[in-house]
Amino acid sequence: MNPQFETYLHNYVRLGVRVGVNLQPGQSLVIQAPTTALELVRLAAKEAYAAGARYVHVEWNDDPLTRIRYEMAPEESFGDGPALRAHNYDRLIERDAAFLSLVSANPDLLTGIDPDRVQRATKAMRSAMSNFYDGVRTDKFSWSILAVPSEVWADKMFGHEPAEKRMGLLWDAIFQATRADRDDPVGAWTAHLKQLQEKSDYLNGKRYRALHYVAPGTDLVVELADDHLWVAGDSINEKGTMFVANMPTEEVFTAPKKDGVNGTVRSTKPLNYAGTLIEDFAFTFKDGKIVDFAAAKGGETLQRLLDTDEGARYLGEAALVPHRSPISDTGLIFYNTLFDENASNHLAIGSAYAFSVEGGKSMTKEQLAAKGLNDSLTHVDFMIGSADMSIDGIAADGSREPIFRGGNWAI
Repeated sequence: MNPQFETYLHNYVRLGVRVGVNLQPGQSLVIQAPTTALELVRLAAKEAYAAGARYVHVEWNDDPLTRIRYEMAPEESFGDGPALRAHNYDRLIERDAAFLSLVSANPDLLTGIDPDRVQRATKAMRSAMSNFYDGVRTDKFSWSILAVPSEVWADKMFGHEPAEKRMGLLWDAIFQATRADRDDPVGAWTAHLKQLQEKSDYLNGKRYRALHYVAPGTDLVVELADDHLWVAGDSINEKGTMFVANMPTEEVFTAPKKDGVNGTVRSTKPLNYAGTLIEDFAFTFKDGKIVDFAAAKGGETLQRLLDTDEGARYLGEAALVPHRSPISDTGLIFYNTLFDENASNHLAIGSAYAFSVEGGKSMTKEQLAAKGLNDSLTHVDFMIGSADMSIDGIAADGSREPIFRGGNWAI
């Protein structure tokens, strides 16, 4: 284990509370966490109370219990959403709570489970929690995600290393990716967010009509929503408080036009969705809709994802991430979208974020749809970037300018 582990761990927790959700005095904090993260949750609670939290509420989840449910629960139960949790979250949102999710990847958790059970349960959960997810889409409240290592995750990533070293190696990778290993991690994040904002400002000034992606297996034109905005790593909630939803983040992103995507795109990293790995997959789009797909592994799970609802076959996000980034430079595949999406250009099927268009936070769903934004119960990022990718920005008059060459920024 790194001799500075305790220092980095406290830095990490501090970043989550002070930069991620940017907890304000008098606010309550909701921590969603796996049962394996007890010590980290205690540290986060201490940091939250030191920041002036009114109350810290912890909601636990447990991988073995999740697996037991999918193996043994009656079939009809998978259509039931978490009504009590949804009710409690609605009350917490009304009281201006912030939400910090601690996530731990287990890419093989639901291997062998009927994908239909998983998809029905996921859809029921998203339906019951629609008010919460609408709040996420519109920046109503502060929320952030931090990763927590687990032995299963460490074994997946570092199985070639001695068993006693794997957890330490995973912690080191997380600390590096989140800048928790810096002398001044908060200052490092401030400078990083400024650099991302410079990229989004440049793209917003260009007002491209579309992006054209070209790479092996990829030839895709993505039109952008009317009055779209490029967004960097930080957001502003309805109270005017800045927060950083994903830690790490290396992206600038915006919303595609729902019916304006055409061509083919191939994934470049595995997708861990609902406890199952989907690998080496590709989509064909026509007028925005996925009309064909293939996957070397996890195809049945991918089919269930695309069948979530009508919007699950359309894009909700286009994000730009250089191939040379702190996460990509490690050469690691994390099997966790929080990290892998920040090592690669990526797209997301499903719902778009309302703040991706001018004035979107105050618009109705009908108004957002009129701007070209997609709506869905799901939002799933998948990675498409590589050192071989080129991206052109297409202006309103049809002229082109290079945005990415060789997988990296050309601006």
